[in-house]
Amino acid sequence: MSKRKLSRRQAWRIQKVQEERAARAAKKEAQTQKQLTEGDLGPEQHGLVIAHYGTQVSVEATDGDNCGEVYRCHMRANLGSLVTGDRVVWRSGDPLGVIVAVLPRHSQLSRPDPYGDMKTVAANIDRIVIVIAPYPEPHGNLIDRYLVAAETLEIQPIILLNKIDRLDDSNRQRLEEMKQRYTQLGYEWLDMSTKTQEGLAQLTDYLANYTSVFVGQSGVGKSSLINMLLPHEDLKVGALSEITQKGTHTTTTAQLFHFPRGGHLIDSPGIREFGLWHMDEQSLLEGFVEFRPFLGHCKFRDCAHKKEPGCAIRQALEDGDISEVRMASFRHILSTLDSQQ
Repeated sequence: MSKRKLSRRQAWRIQKVQEERAARAAKKEAQTQKQLTEGDLGPEQHGLVIAHYGTQVSVEATDGDNCGEVYRCHMRANLGSLVTGDRVVWRSGDPLGVIVAVLPRHSQLSRPDPYGDMKTVAANIDRIVIVIAPYPEPHGNLIDRYLVAAETLEIQPIILLNKIDRLDDSNRQRLEEMKQRYTQLGYEWLDMSTKTQEGLAQLTDYLANYTSVFVGQSGVGKSSLINMLLPHEDLKVGALSEITQKGTHTTTTAQLFHFPRGGHLIDSPGIREFGLWHMDEQSLLEGFVEFRPFLGHCKFRDCAHKKEPGCAIRQALEDGDISEVRMASFRHILSTLDSQQ
């Protein structure tokens, strides 16, 4: 994604905004340091960032007598950017607590900002649920984009076919072929219906004890799934469903919700877009799992995997180890990445 060229006035305004933000951050850090040095904070304890509000975050206590309670906290400037899903060390205060340390992340989801720079939107994701349905018609290329992103981030994906009560003679065979293609590659696939609740028990078990995100086209039933899995979240669920049903995003705040039977869901507009992020060709190649055994075995190191002699990828395609459908998907995604350079 190319960075847009700014006019002199736009550059001046951006610099002014950045200077104002730096000043506010310095003031906030001074207040935080005053709290720390004056000793009016509680003991250190562990917590989980469940929402982000500009310069403050909501932290859920994960140990001690107040385990499960939520507190609003300052973020120390030297800790860098915090996101929903971060595990932290914090100290309670009046009226605000202070985060004093961030524990290492085992994964993080990012997307490009308007300037082409990568911005982290959520941390410590364990599972990505790629939701599709008979209608709107699912496209393998979009599924492949999400799978490549999941592989690159080393996060376990599952493909969830929702609304199976709407299977008919016009789509059943195509979806069966799609299911076979992905399960042969080792990906998990779950058939689901919010109408009949078929597959609900399997989905609940799959999500238990993990932090997950839902991705997919508008209209595939993500809101219905979330409402079914989060029946007691009241207004939180209503806002989440409204955003999904309209297909627009009225907030940029990522929030973490707890599933009643265990596990968590992080929802954010940035997460729903992460599968389309920018990456280089090598990352894309490695994101197609069936390509990996043949990478590095081409005759030429700069092989483009098109017409070059001795191409291991093309030979695998001819031998049937790589499907024509997935190869076409790779080439299409690569062409879109090239256009964003």
